[in-house]
Amino acid sequence: MKTPPILRSLILSLALLASVPSFAAVKKEFNICWTIYAGWMPWGTISNEKIIDKWASKYGIKINIVQLNDYIESINQYTAGQFDGCTMTNMDALTIPAAGGVDTTALITGSYSDGNDGVVLKGADKKLSDLKGMAVYLPELSVSHYLLVRGLEKAGLQEKDVKVVNTSDADIVSAFGTSGVRAAVAWNPQLSVIKKTPQTTEVFSSSQVPGELIDMMVVNTQTLKDNPALGKALTGAWFEMMAKVQAGDTQALSAMAADSGTDLAGYRAQLKTTHLFWTPADTLTFISSPALAKTMQRVAQFSFDKGLLGEGAQSADFIGMTFPGGVTVGDTANSKLRFDDSYLKLAAAGQL
Repeated sequence: MKTPPILRSLILSLALLASVPSFAAVKKEFNICWTIYAGWMPWGTISNEKIIDKWASKYGIKINIVQLNDYIESINQYTAGQFDGCTMTNMDALTIPAAGGVDTTALITGSYSDGNDGVVLKGADKKLSDLKGMAVYLPELSVSHYLLVRGLEKAGLQEKDVKVVNTSDADIVSAFGTSGVRAAVAWNPQLSVIKKTPQTTEVFSSSQVPGELIDMMVVNTQTLKDNPALGKALTGAWFEMMAKVQAGDTQALSAMAADSGTDLAGYRAQLKTTHLFWTPADTLTFISSPALAKTMQRVAQFSFDKGLLGEGAQSADFIGMTFPGGVTVGDTANSKLRFDDSYLKLAAAGQL
């Protein structure tokens, strides 16, 4: 679900195409894309079970929910304007569409990683501090890289105390299986495979930084502003499915498991390390907390340090971000990432 740095410059260039104002703002048909990850599997079932059709019809629109096989390509296409909305993490929303000039709204913060990402060392009874001096294999500039930095901070270490070896998520399992690799950072399902290697220790995981690796459905801000029916339909459909998942609907969960290439037990195991927000009220509490703005400032600082906020960025405050309650961080003249609560409030009040 996370994005390595490959094609970032291309994506940022394509963003310029999406930043051109449209004079045909109001429309009746929308395209939304998603990729395979535990917290995003509900979107496939929302589409396949026609739940999205019901909600879209209620507002006189049509919504096509499309699964793409490549996460970075999905963000690429959203940023270029080929999709009106897309699933992505909070860091990727900041560093790709927002950094590329595409004003983006986090419509639904559906979940956060609560153990789906982890740092693993070979050897029994290892500690986080044992990373010092090691080569750590991970997809560079991804949320795995961010997680490593957060872990090092908690161990009183800095990134300079380790050597980061850029390794794609597709190769991380095979890399960890070689004798020369002693440490790796990965996300599920690759993480679960790595952790099954004999004599290994997970020394740090996303469960120790709860609420920082966020899984979202984002929508182009201008499209949402011109077409509020899109936000209402997506929000309504999502929380209808959340009620099914929370209730343990076997049919829905089995469909999600099959789509993600596992069985029901395997998918339920993935959900145990995914903190889903079951209700609009739960989500409102999360995005309204001062902790979210602090998290995004930390993400922005990491992104700036890695050169991910664009060539014109002079500081971590280059991109403005807005939060419920009129809270803003960064440059308000360059606000490009917004955490919106208006549709959640409608859902919580039963007004969708």
